[in-house]
Amino acid sequence: MIKVNLLPVKKKKKAKPIPAFLISTIVVTLITGAILAYIVYYFSSRVTERQTQVKNNEKFIAELADKIKAVEEFEKRNTIFQQRKDIIEQLGKNKTMPVKVLDELSALLPPGVWFNSLELKGTVLSLTCTAFTNTDVVNYVNNLKNSNILTDVFLQESVQGKLGNFSIYTFKLTVQVKI
Repeated sequence: MIKVNLLPVKKKKKAKPIPAFLISTIVVTLITGAILAYIVYYFSSRVTERQTQVKNNEKFIAELADKIKAVEEFEKRNTIFQQRKDIIEQLGKNKTMPVKVLDELSALLPPGVWFNSLELKGTVLSLTCTAFTNTDVVNYVNNLKNSNILTDVFLQESVQGKLGNFSIYTFKLTVQVKI
């Protein structure tokens, strides 16, 4: 018996060649993807390096801040020490000042003049004295003006009075003491 195939027979078609622009597009896409992947990797590694560098810098800044704080505390203690040292030196200088001032005042005191009161506030010396004559008052003021440790001698007042049968002069002076 004869078999007749009524169904159309499909012939295998030859595969169409892949167009060249499609191949070149795929190759360019793969190369571009590889380049982009490398760029992403490169910049992400640089970002990571920068982040670690920032962390290291922050640690270094914190250490420097601690050192700055220590230096500021040292400077503060140093200024306090310097102030205390200056006070001690000033006290040492001033320790002998009243003795020097009294010695100078008595050395310059002419005969016929005596002290009634003496007050030293800081470097300002206030004197109240009595003398037998006005010439003695003038001599004492001139002697004080020629002193090495006394300056700015100022005669505030001179008043004539009586003490028994004697005429006396009571006078007030202010003097600046050199330290």
